[in-house]
Formats: sequence, structure tokens, C-alpha cells
Amino acid sequence: MCTTHDRVAEICDYFRANRQKYPDYQFYPCMPYAHKYANAVTEHGIVGALRKFLPEDGAISRCFAALSRWQARTSRVILQLLVDAEMKMFDGLSTPVVFMQNVITDLLLGLGMKDALRIFAEHVRKKYKAEPGFITMNMPKLLDVLEELGIDNPIVCANINKIGFRMCGGIEAYEKTIATRRFRPVAMSVLASGALSPREAIEYVCNQPKIESIVFGASKSRQHSPDEVADRPN
Repeated sequence: MCTTHDRVAEICDYFRANRQKYPDYQFYPCMPYAHKYANAVTEHGIVGALRKFLPEDGAISRCFAALSRWQARTSRVILQLLVDAEMKMFDGLSTPVVFMQNVITDLLLGLGMKDALRIFAEHVRKKYKAEPGFITMNMPKLLDVLEELGIDNPIVCANINKIGFRMCGGIEAYEKTIATRRFRPVAMSVLASGALSPREAIEYVCNQPKIESIVFGASKSRQHSPDEVADRPN
């Protein structure tokens, strides 16, 4: 699971060049990586940034043409092109789930731009034959909106931890949501940014129903060692 940072493109190049070594390797992209776009605009300007990131198949021309059309069509085209730009580095690699980063998911929720979530989901399914995933800091609210949009049994990645760290709505709301709603939860920030020991953190998460995946970051290789992470059920 990775962001679409520029350095990830180098990793993708390596895996494409060494397919025989990693025949079953899968990537789970999370997009967008917002700093990448901000830096590109600063360095190359808006047009230069578009040329840098958008696919080289007439997408730029289509994008500018879309700007003269009505707003709903423009929003759809631009969103689809941005997804294509982010997915460019994963060309030819297995990407079974494509995640929308929480910085965008929660911004769209806050602005009431629900349809953008549907457009993202439809485009990921149709063009990349992948499942859409959503990262959020407000799991109960997001599920309400996804249900309203008809996105059934969605993959949702959210903070799930014993002390309610960055769990908007509180632990009780999350536990009830996990127990009663139809969706596939992925737990992140299970260690609550280091406030919890690995054993108590993993024990809490694994006692919740339906959670089959945990994602966490590590800054040192020893943090992946069995000595550093508590035993947990299969």
C-alpha cells in the first residue's frame, strides 16, 4: 500500500523490470499525493504540471476542451483525468484496490460534493478493473454517504484503535458501525501514533468483527520484526 509519491514510480519501474521475481506482487495505490502537485506547479507552472502528470494520449487537449462545457461534465472529466495521471506509474502492475486519500475523501464530505465519490468509484471499476477504496477520518459519516450513492459493501480504511485517536464520532460509534454496517473495514493508526503498545493495540483491533486487514507505517526495519509486533490470530 503506497501513496503516489514520485519515488514510488521508481519502485514500479523495478517491479516491471523484474516481473519473474515477483509474479504475485500487488500494489494498493492511495491518491492523490497533494504535495507532488503543489511542488510541480511551483516549479513548472500550471500548464507544465499538467503536461508532467496527465497521460500522453490527448488527455490535455480533452481537459482544456472540457473547461468550456457545463460544470458537471467538466468535474467528471477532470476527476477522471487526475485519477489517470496518478495511475500512470502503475501501468502493467496489479492494482486490485485503488484508494482515495482521506485529505480528499473528507474534503468532499465536508463540501457536500458526494457525486465526486461516485465518479471516482465508477472510473476505478471501469477503467482499471479494480475496486475503489476510501480512506477517511469519519467512517460513520462516509458510510452514510456511500450507502446513499448506492456503493455497496465498500472498502473503507479508517483509524481504529483502543483510545479513539482521530476517530471522528468516538469509539462507541465506530464499534457499532463495524458490528452492524455492511462494508469491508481496513484498520490504520492502530498504535494511535505510538500511544499504545503493539500487543494491546493489535488485540483490540482483532477483537472487532470483520476487520481482516491492518495497514501501518514503520520508520525502521526492526519494527517489522515479530519481536516488535504482538502475535495475532490468522
